[in-house]
Amino acid sequence: MTDFFKAILFLNYGLLLSIILLGAAKYRILNNKEKQYFHCIAFLFFIELVNLVLPYIFNLNDTSFLYPLYIAGEFFLVTALFIRKLELPKYLLGITALLAAAFMASKYRFDYPFNSDIVKVISNIIIICLSGFALLREIKGASTQNRFLLVDACIFFYYSVSVFIFIIQHQIANLSENDYYIILSANNILSSILYCSFLYTFIKLKK
Repeated sequence: MTDFFKAILFLNYGLLLSIILLGAAKYRILNNKEKQYFHCIAFLFFIELVNLVLPYIFNLNDTSFLYPLYIAGEFFLVTALFIRKLELPKYLLGITALLAAAFMASKYRFDYPFNSDIVKVISNIIIICLSGFALLREIKGASTQNRFLLVDACIFFYYSVSVFIFIIQHQIANLSENDYYIILSANNILSSILYCSFLYTFIKLKK
């Protein structure tokens, strides 16, 4: 199971790199709202790159300090994406930025909350609500921006199942090493599906 987990993990690294290169090449044909998708994936690529570089190059095996940054950055960028796409009031962008900054300040300064997964689940639920609403609008034809419909659907699917996985994980008192890697592998497979939707969308994009 460890080998399977590593295989999926490095597959995701390859997918992310491909998306970054292709997205950068297509960046000029994206409109302002669509550029936010590239910013989100670029942030994820940055986090994964740092998480990979620190242990293998700098021999820093504990990279858990990146987790709060990942949660806050992901929350702000993805919610900002759908706030702009849904044309919601701009002050909501300020609120999400404030929430993300407050979480990082609280976590890095006071180590509160102790379990960052709680914040992760809450942020995922907010993303699910926003992406679900955007998806409904697009399916009904209320939105003219449909080039990323597949990505929006995969974002909704990914975060919905991720919340379920987080809840299941914390309901199990004692996880064996094999169970732990099964859960991580399932989450990585979800990430692969999401990354493939990005890759397919960028490949299909035309002026």
